Amino acid sequence: MLERHELETFLTLAEELHFGRTAERLRVSTGRVSQVIRTLERRIGAPLFARTSRVVQLTPIGRQLADDLAPLMAGIEDAVRRATEAGRGVTGRLRVAFLGEWTAPVLLKAVALFGQRHPECQVEVREVQLANSRSSLVDGSIDLLIAAYPFDGMSCGPALLEEARVLAVPAGHPLTRRASVSLEVLADHPVVQYPSATSAGFKHDRTPEHTPSGRPVPKGPVGETFSEMLTLVAMGRGVLPVGEHTRRYYPRPDVAYVPIHDAPPIRRGLVWRESNTTARAREFVRAASDANPAPTG
Repeated sequence: MLERHELETFLTLAEELHFGRTAERLRVSTGRVSQVIRTLERRIGAPLFARTSRVVQLTPIGRQLADDLAPLMAGIEDAVRRATEAGRGVTGRLRVAFLGEWTAPVLLKAVALFGQRHPECQVEVREVQLANSRSSLVDGSIDLLIAAYPFDGMSCGPALLEEARVLAVPAGHPLTRRASVSLEVLADHPVVQYPSATSAGFKHDRTPEHTPSGRPVPKGPVGETFSEMLTLVAMGRGVLPVGEHTRRYYPRPDVAYVPIHDAPPIRRGLVWRESNTTARAREFVRAASDANPAPTG
């Protein structure tokens, strides 16, 4: 059985491939790192690293061992973290954010219930924009975000909000004379595009490249914020499929909203980094589900 310090030393050196940086990260001497690796290699019966005066590389056996041990070590660390959190209870600070004003009421219900259940945990509420929603999760500026699905590369909780889709068009546009439209009309008009910071899955869902029948959808200009995208619509630069809550939260005299009768609903809920699945995050997701028991449009 390998000791924890042996695992940490081996995996850190496998990542750094430098004895000095490994020693610095582990706060030990380079001699200690070398001693641990030599002991481990004697136990394995084969070299794990190929060393020269200038380069440190994993041997094939070392690479295989690193690939096998890394997920096991991560699992051990997660288990210890969960046990520690359970012992301490839900305390500390949780930073939650909303994207789009219509998601704020749903989030605030969750904050209120979570606060009742866990008064020792401080909750901060922030707003993010399309351009920084993902980066705020990645860099740790926020812990959880209520946003539209799909949100690629993140863990997702249950849907908390559901709404029908409508098509934003310039006021006075011929489509405003219809009671509803089909997704097929997207092939007849440029569609305003979301900024590059949004994920591929989200763009495919909101601004598809083809209609359900396979007709290509022409791409319109890109907007960096949601308000800017609606302004492009008002200018006649394109149309934009949005959720029906946009009517209430973004009323504009120069933009009209036409129901789309054959589009699936938009669902929204909490997203977070898998590596940030703490007891605080899990309890907040549970509180959000309890405070908003059924998606409503």
